[in-house]
Amino acid sequence: MLELEPLCFSSACPSRALFDQIADKWSMMVLVVLDDGPQRFNAIRRRLQGVTQKALTQCLRRMERNGLISREVISLSPVAVQYQITPLGRTLQQPFRALHEWTLEKLPEVDAARQAFDAMNGRPAPHEGASASRSV
Repeated sequence: MLELEPLCFSSACPSRALFDQIADKWSMMVLVVLDDGPQRFNAIRRRLQGVTQKALTQCLRRMERNGLISREVISLSPVAVQYQITPLGRTLQQPFRALHEWTLEKLPEVDAARQAFDAMNGRPAPHEGASASRSV
């Protein structure tokens, strides 16, 4: 079993804050979107259904601050901004890709576990279309 220093679970540990920022669902999805190359803000937002402008702005700023993406102002009329993955950000793509593959592979098992849990706890089955077994 992996032995971790007790401080790794401390709220003051810098690794905890960084993990929270890179493990955020929007951060992972932004890196996938930017894998296709530099993208403008609205192009990223269109690809990430459900993200608000505020949430995406905050996510992009955190990622830029952490050195995972870069922001470039393009002097067009009107001025445009595009984002791209940095070399540091690219180092996260393989672990995220592996996590995504695990998610797709294990989704049926997770869905079965959820259904069993809900049945044991008297919870109604989710509405059609809300099941975890739908495509990702």
